Amino acid sequence: MNPTQLLADVQYQFARSGGAGGQNVNKVATKAELRFSVRDSALLTDPQRTVLLEKLANKLTTEGELVLTHQTERTQLGNKEKVTKKFLKLIGKAFETPKPRRATKPSKSAVAERISNKKHKGDIKANRKKIALD
Repeated sequence: MNPTQLLADVQYQFARSGGAGGQNVNKVATKAELRFSVRDSALLTDPQRTVLLEKLANKLTTEGELVLTHQTERTQLGNKEKVTKKFLKLIGKAFETPKPRRATKPSKSAVAERISNKKHKGDIKANRKKIALD
């Protein structure tokens, strides 16, 4: 699935950014807010929807809507591009399948070396004991 196709269902809203910036912050609505409804998207199949609902559960609202914001740039367009990149990266990461883990075991020489090291350390500690004179 290509995440860029989902941009058709994305809605943008703009608000005033917070933080430093002087008078420009008080006048211009540069903060970009991206909203994407996972539950209501017509472009997602049911398996894709369940994957997104499961993997992005802590980022979704109670209505199943993904809300991302960006406000570091000084322009609306810059913040819109950044929040769109953030969205595409997040969706792409959600659909990635992890590489399967291949079970391995240590080689015979590694096991033998570990045991000989343990034996050596044990001998060193045994030599620290007081000698009993009976």
